[in-house]
Amino acid sequence: MGCVSSKKKLSKSDLEFLEENTEFTKDQIIEWYEGFILDCPNGELTKKKFIQVYRQFFPNGQAEAFCTHIFRTFDADNSGKIDFKEFLMAINITAKGNPEKKLKWAFKMYDIDSNGSIDRQEMLKIIESIYDLLGAGGSQNASNGMNSSRDPDDTPESRTSQIFAVMDEDKNGVITEEEFIRGCMSDRVLYQMLTADTSDPDR
Repeated sequence: MGCVSSKKKLSKSDLEFLEENTEFTKDQIIEWYEGFILDCPNGELTKKKFIQVYRQFFPNGQAEAFCTHIFRTFDADNSGKIDFKEFLMAINITAKGNPEKKLKWAFKMYDIDSNGSIDRQEMLKIIESIYDLLGAGGSQNASNGMNSSRDPDDTPESRTSQIFAVMDEDKNGVITEEEFIRGCMSDRVLYQMLTADTSDPDR
């Protein structure tokens, strides 16, 4: 209990904001905050620390590239650090958000230059980082739809082409947010891969 500095308390306004804008209860928010401050005593999470934490969840893969993309999406004010409010808002979407909210968040991650659409190079960069993250050569990931019946032709390039064939409805070489959400909502394997969400609601 004494580990948490009494100087670092969650402000009343931040607590109220998070209660209104996330699905966490007041007690859960305070619990998350205490853990956050233990890991980040100055109240900010750097990209380096973020990668260290994330790497624990994917010990068989390379987390750096994917984490860089996720960090950029979490860092709402582009400060280069994530404060607790940004952190919990992002956790809320990735852990508790409904599929459409998750996809809107994922779209922001794929839209690297933030111009409102995803081109092939942007998609390829993220797909490559997901393959690195999951250690895509390994059979240990066969349960996630992405690597089931994995073969040598299943490359980030071929996957990107496949995604564009499904999602780029008007064939103009870019995917809009609407196309992205529709494509993922109609294809569970795509949804699971593009949100890095391996849960299967039917199992």
